[in-house]
Amino acid sequence: MAAESAAVEFRIDRRSGVATYLQIVQQTKQALRLGVLEPGDRLPTAREVVEATAINPNTVLKAYRELEREGLVEARRGLGTFVRRTLGGAPDATAADAPLRTELADWARRARAAGLEKDDVGALFTAVLDSTYSTNGTDPVGRSHEGDQKR
Repeated sequence: MAAESAAVEFRIDRRSGVATYLQIVQQTKQALRLGVLEPGDRLPTAREVVEATAINPNTVLKAYRELEREGLVEARRGLGTFVRRTLGGAPDATAADAPLRTELADWARRARAAGLEKDDVGALFTAVLDSTYSTNGTDPVGRSHEGDQKR
């Protein structure tokens, strides 16, 4: 009996400027962080990914080799590629994330209601995320936040 693939579908954005294999790596890591993939789950075979995305099989294999190099998955000859470990944190990270997920979902609905397209929301979120985690203390348009704590 063959192992069943985990419920992960790769979506390739050919206009993103990000290498296709890296998109697969990033999406796999995201699935690991969110708990969509768990240790023991089998990734889709290269053939399944090729059929779903129309990319070169070597690209899928390159992505899987990178994930294996990072210790996240392991290839088992004749069986497939399996998740070795997850990313994120504590086993109950999903419960800890629930309030933030709810707030973020509310924010996304407000952004959509305000007329923002998905790409606009993604760009806005990425800009805010980058400024929040940056080391230079500026927001996405270069304004300093050094005095923010006094307000």
